[in-house]
Amino acid sequence: MKIAILSPIAWRTPPLKYGPWEQVASNITEGLVAKGLDVTLFATGNSCTSGKLQSISPTAYAEDDSIAPKVWECLHISYLMEQAGDFDLIHNHFDFLPLSYSRLINTPMVTTIHGFSTAKIIPVFKRYNDHNFYVSISYADRSPELRYIATVYNGINPLDFTFNANPDDYLLFFGRIHPEKGTYEAIQIAKRTKRKLIISGLVQDEAYFNSFVQPHVNNEDIVYVGNSGPKQRDELLGQAFALLHPISFNEPFGLSVVEAMFCGTPVIAFNRGAMPEIILDGNSGFLVNTLDEGVAAVDKISSINRWDCKQWASSNFSQDKMVEGYIDVYQKILSHK
Repeated sequence: MKIAILSPIAWRTPPLKYGPWEQVASNITEGLVAKGLDVTLFATGNSCTSGKLQSISPTAYAEDDSIAPKVWECLHISYLMEQAGDFDLIHNHFDFLPLSYSRLINTPMVTTIHGFSTAKIIPVFKRYNDHNFYVSISYADRSPELRYIATVYNGINPLDFTFNANPDDYLLFFGRIHPEKGTYEAIQIAKRTKRKLIISGLVQDEAYFNSFVQPHVNNEDIVYVGNSGPKQRDELLGQAFALLHPISFNEPFGLSVVEAMFCGTPVIAFNRGAMPEIILDGNSGFLVNTLDEGVAAVDKISSINRWDCKQWASSNFSQDKMVEGYIDVYQKILSHK
């Protein structure tokens, strides 16, 4: 079985810091290679993989402003499609654009839908419903207008995260600095519980950061440490008393939530999107609906056994489990080719 993995090119694969889609594409690629499959990763030229790497864009457009996004996305996707006949199956992590090639090639394509940026993109998925295979990353993120072959939860390489049974006493916000991710709400929970909050993440909305986050940052009880790479991420997540995830949108998954639990760190999340699928309420964290409930949940964190968090994440969101899920999908597709 020869598999082509099409990763986005906003960031390197795996990303140096932020880049969830690229991270998942990397985790799948490395997991498949470890199981002996013949895998080619189509990603930026500075990407790293134990499989074969094919690239046309030398680097990522979010890391190098000389790379014009639309131009190099076009070149990147067509670079794979022109070689489609060399593969038994294409696994698309590049959202809806590659679907427009699917009737022009004979190689079957499975698309992991990492979420819908807007409902306006659904018509593209609908148009190619009969000619593609869609995988959702949670049951909460399924569109009733689409047909799915499976739901496969994102999986984490456990070697990337260190279990910590004796954390510090700070709270952590780890994610995009954007209103829908709830950075400001995390600050309010920390202030009301009189705990230090460390904020780490890519500033995606500068106006929001400048108005709602920066004024509270004093490097004492509210600390912003920037956009963290893998080593600092492991340390921040593992040493945190709890991860705060007060989202205001229906999040399709939430990698940082699972990564925290791999470190043994419980998560307090607003009960939206995939959170009820990811968090075992009362065992690996708490699902809350309001700021008041979030504040109350901080006082209950000590009742959570951190090893239980680790075990829950390992049982449900490991790289191996994800890869096995995708191999089942591949075999199902190829058996009906």
